[in-house]
Amino acid sequence: MRLFIRRALEKLDKLDSRQIHRLIVDLATENERMEAVLQSMTDGIMVTDGENRITLYNKAAERYMPFSHDGDPYEKKVWTVIADREIADFVRTTLESQETATDREFTLSAGGEMRVLSCSVMPLVRGGSIQGNLFHIEEVTEKRAKEARLRRAESLASLTTLAAGVAHEIKNPLGSMGIHIQLIKKGMAGKSLVEAGSVLKHLDIITEEVERLNKIVVDFLFAVRPMDMELRSADLNAVVRDFLDFVRVELEEAGIGIREELEEDLPALNLDEKFVKQAALNLVKNAISAMPGGGTLTVSTFRRGDAVKLSVADTGVGIPRQILDKIFEPYFTTRDFGSGLGLTIVYKIVKEHRGDIAVDSREGKGTTVTISFPVPQKDRQLLSYEGKNP
Repeated sequence: MRLFIRRALEKLDKLDSRQIHRLIVDLATENERMEAVLQSMTDGIMVTDGENRITLYNKAAERYMPFSHDGDPYEKKVWTVIADREIADFVRTTLESQETATDREFTLSAGGEMRVLSCSVMPLVRGGSIQGNLFHIEEVTEKRAKEARLRRAESLASLTTLAAGVAHEIKNPLGSMGIHIQLIKKGMAGKSLVEAGSVLKHLDIITEEVERLNKIVVDFLFAVRPMDMELRSADLNAVVRDFLDFVRVELEEAGIGIREELEEDLPALNLDEKFVKQAALNLVKNAISAMPGGGTLTVSTFRRGDAVKLSVADTGVGIPRQILDKIFEPYFTTRDFGSGLGLTIVYKIVKEHRGDIAVDSREGKGTTVTISFPVPQKDRQLLSYEGKNP
């Protein structure tokens, strides 16, 4: 139908009145169909022209926003017709700075109920040039409630696993301490004087076990307590270079070479530097354990779309595929030492930064861990388009 209309319009001067009448009917039918589709959508849609004036919107958009009751919204600046000031300011700032925004969430109160809206602002492109903007509004109240319930369930399951792990970890040093206390009692039984050396030997072991218990408790608290994040604008490359200077000697002593592949001109990120360094340290310690005979540690930074990625790759023994999906679980470890909380803590730090983490490993070839940090909203620039209208 659209192809027919386009061809008919190209030959408009050659059409008779009957053909023109048919063309108008077809255009009206096509317009009504598109209008029906637009109004049937459950998501809100708004379209503006190059001057940021509303040219099209559906009922869902008016219901979600809602619009201010000040006459017809058409041909008005879009932010002047949005009743909620926070959303209106967000729209105005985004458009005037020529940025794009994806899934920005706002909480609105209506009739005593809280609603969460996800708003996106994107360029409207036609024929290779930007001719306005497209607004997408989605109500995500129930989705966020389900996610919150899932997080609570996961947190409870994780806490249960942690508690079981702590109980198991504590059992061994307590058992050892009990044995050596019994040995001390046995050595002292029926004696008024006891050789200090025999007692001190047992006390040294008890002291070691107390320190081990303390470390278990500290690691447990670090894993379960909310992290007091202080996110500030920071240069990821500077954080990485500072961290590598800290671990360089340890890596050299382990016979591990360092390869830095840091992409320049990365955008500033919202980071808590001390926690990012803690996550990187845990990854490097795993890499050192995976390369007992030495190897190469490659640390890379690069941007992909709306994320900046930090990659830590080793040339070690790799992780068997059958346990790859378990490595972030609390107290899961393949080593004879360690708490089994290292990667759990890394995962928690990454999630607190609203990031993501992925692991790629090949047995006998090495492991690559990639952390994705979201680029702050203001750095997500519109794509530039060149070309002429058809």
